[in-house]
Amino acid sequence: MTADSAREKRDPAGGSTSRSLLADARLDDQAAWERLAKLYAPLVAFWCRRWGVADQDIVDVLQEVFSAVASHLQGFRKERAGDTFRGWLLTIARNKTRDYFRRRVDEPCAAGGTEASLRLQQVADPHREADLPDAGDDAIVDGVLRQALEAIRGDFHERTWQAFWGVVVEGRVVADVAADLDMRPGTVRVAKSRVLLRLRNELGDLE
Repeated sequence: MTADSAREKRDPAGGSTSRSLLADARLDDQAAWERLAKLYAPLVAFWCRRWGVADQDIVDVLQEVFSAVASHLQGFRKERAGDTFRGWLLTIARNKTRDYFRRRVDEPCAAGGTEASLRLQQVADPHREADLPDAGDDAIVDGVLRQALEAIRGDFHERTWQAFWGVVVEGRVVADVAADLDMRPGTVRVAKSRVLLRLRNELGDLE
């Protein structure tokens, strides 16, 4: 059986029927955990730098963040319309960053103790300006999206992927994409929807 026929057997419309990344991670799937960490570590590291964590300490904070994610992922629920995995991850990262600065404040005769105290006060405010999205945040999120797209591309037929790419990434009109690919407009819309659903599953609903 070829790879294309295997994909067709899984999903005749060209999409993947795999569980979401978070669902697999909840089942202690090692590959899912590795994908989760690979996707989101750059974003968490960016937040840590923005909050003032020293570069040499970021790896330690990342370990604490993802350890907490592993411990509490079963309890993550989208109870309100605005609940997202990214927002939940941000809260955990902020809490672990607070812990980091508390330790620095409590260290006897620690150099920069006053600075650590100021950083702790800043990170403690969830509405401070530094926590709001900015251009750097958008760039990191774009990187996360690119990684996710690369990870799922092999789950789709080439024409399905081209239909999604033309409409979503290039912003072209469905009818034009359909004409170029010799597809029906409805088929293009289905392709777009299936790839977007798979992308959301891979990201754990980043948006």
